[in-house]
Amino acid sequence: MEKELIQKYNVPGPRYTSYPTVPYWDDTFNARVWERTFTAAYDENKNVGLSLYIHLPFCESMCTFCGCHKRITKNHQLENPYIMALLKEWDLYCTLFEEKPLIREIHLGGGTPTFFSAENLELLINGILSKSVKTPDCEMSFEGHPNNTTREHLEKLYELGFRRVSFGVQDYSDKVQRAINRIQPFSHVARVTMWARDIGYTSIGHDIIFGLPFQHVEDVVDTIEKTNTLKPDRIAFYSYAHVPWIKGNGQRGFKDEDIPQDDEKRILYEIGKKLLQLNGYEEIGMDHFALVSDTLHKASVVGELHRNFMGYTTTRTKIMVGLGVSSIGDCWYGFAQNVKSIEEYYTLLEKNQLPLVKGHILTPEDLVIRQHIQNLMCRFETSWSDDALYFEAIPLVLSQLEEMEHDGLLTIGNSSIKVTKKGKPFVRNICMAFDLRLKRRTPQSKLFSMTV
Repeated sequence: MEKELIQKYNVPGPRYTSYPTVPYWDDTFNARVWERTFTAAYDENKNVGLSLYIHLPFCESMCTFCGCHKRITKNHQLENPYIMALLKEWDLYCTLFEEKPLIREIHLGGGTPTFFSAENLELLINGILSKSVKTPDCEMSFEGHPNNTTREHLEKLYELGFRRVSFGVQDYSDKVQRAINRIQPFSHVARVTMWARDIGYTSIGHDIIFGLPFQHVEDVVDTIEKTNTLKPDRIAFYSYAHVPWIKGNGQRGFKDEDIPQDDEKRILYEIGKKLLQLNGYEEIGMDHFALVSDTLHKASVVGELHRNFMGYTTTRTKIMVGLGVSSIGDCWYGFAQNVKSIEEYYTLLEKNQLPLVKGHILTPEDLVIRQHIQNLMCRFETSWSDDALYFEAIPLVLSQLEEMEHDGLLTIGNSSIKVTKKGKPFVRNICMAFDLRLKRRTPQSKLFSMTV
């Protein structure tokens, strides 16, 4: 990749798991309006079903690369009260449905889901399913920490219907692992991967990060070569987002100068990407790779890839319920986020209130732009030949994309744009041209990670 392009386009920008992005949500959010919007949206989509994201925030130690909301503790007595709170929150959502909701997808994220015992995870899932109906093709997945995921975890969750698991690898370099406080030998990752395969999981994923402190080309090569010996079905190979101004002390365990910058960082990605492709992995959307046998690849081929706060999914459900602290719900027409304090979360649930803190109801313009950004992030192209996807600012957007077309990042048609192979690493920049809320109110402080 040309060094000048990296220097030119490496600017702060959203990852577009939503539009509008969280900093641009409406300040006048009303929980009752969210409930009415959510209910109406579910009624439109109840035959399709909903996705359920459950945030399990506890971790036994702080990983200094992590940007997720978490509570560091070794006190496992906290497990059961939190499970009970999640089930109470689910009960409150169930009162919004006229009948048992149809569930098409369940994902356990964190934090560290495998901080919880297999018994408590079973209690949680059985409690959720007792008040809902699973679709025959319901996709159930969880994030496992290789250091504390037991065979019992894997067996119990498999019995409950889970068939997909992702393990956080990050990097196998001892120096990098010490810097990010994630000491995790390859043997641990190999053990849980082999267990999962032996038990029958049909999609095993590994998460690898480039741009970590002290990370060099040889570290990325070594990590991917080790990963290839285990042959996970899908790989998230994504950029470290250095946002210490948002996440506080968790990302201050090293100095800014310890982190690969600009073209140095992008070289890590390009080399890693080349190795993954040589090993049979196909690029899917942004920063994701999968074997052709994996459902993520199949969804990409037939144009059914979807993107939301869980990242890329195959289910294309427009309704997502977020349970747990900091979780975000999405009914396509609106978003709502839970409080981040566990204590406040418990207090609101005790009052029989959904534990919401903020949200946004999308305007007609928001909905059109959201679809364009969804198209770009999932298919690297979008069109407004359908009048429903035309909006007044299209000429302004195109004028801002002309320079990117000149740089070979995309092609502009009569009523469409298509991202080129050269432009795929800059898809976030291309989406930013459509982001009218970002244009109308330029951030006065640091909000986003760098795009490259």
